[in-house]
Amino acid sequence: MTPEDRVENKLEINETVFYEGGPARGDLIINLLFGLTLIGIPFAVGAIVRALWLRFRITSRRISVSGGWLGRDRTQVVYSQIREVRSVPRGFGAWGDMVVVLNDGAKLEMRAVPRFRELEAFIEEQRESRGKAASRSSGATGAAGFAPPARESA
Repeated sequence: MTPEDRVENKLEINETVFYEGGPARGDLIINLLFGLTLIGIPFAVGAIVRALWLRFRITSRRISVSGGWLGRDRTQVVYSQIREVRSVPRGFGAWGDMVVVLNDGAKLEMRAVPRFRELEAFIEEQRESRGKAASRSSGATGAAGFAPPARESA
């Protein structure tokens, strides 16, 4: 083991996993039932692909989504990049779809997320705490890095 490896091991970041798993099982079941009709076959195929290869991992530091063909696509977003979180209930509120809007306008869509209300609240809490920490670390600077105007005392 080289000295660089030892230093790298000491710099490991503690990351608490809040949720790790795949899409909601109810989504698969309902779409398989709907797939018994000719119109529902594409929805059933989509649900099967999601169940096989889509995985969510939401931690105290980031959101990670792996999916795509054979789960090869991976997307990671840290909370400081998130501007807004939107969600829509599905399956009578048992699961939902979430869209994470990033600061640059890009969107991360997560379909059939179980416990979506709890996860949305957790993401918002992490986003707000990261925003407060970033504003504290930037110091007392005003717009565009200028110091705020001096206050006059009477």
